Amino acid sequence: MKFRPLHDRVVVRRIEGEEKTKGGIIIPDTAKEKPQEGEIVAVGPGARDEAGRINALDVKAGDRVLFGKWSGTEVKIDGQDLLIMKESDIMGVVA
Repeated sequence: MKFRPLHDRVVVRRIEGEEKTKGGIIIPDTAKEKPQEGEIVAVGPGARDEAGRINALDVKAGDRVLFGKWSGTEVKIDGQDLLIMKESDIMGVVA
């Protein structure tokens, strides 16, 4: 991928949810919710503080994260549907 986010932004690829419920019912595409879990593809260098120093991000490429339902901006880069969001939109890292 030839895209580098700036400042405290990250690029996230959504991890698709299950096609079936635990009971075996198949969920049609129209009834599925967008997943709120994803994998970080790229991270920016970090935001600058008041003194001009760069504060590194707490997440790194490859981390699985949870984010808000309406977080980020959807973009298409190299044929992939991705999200660009600020680090503050991420709720946590899935271990």
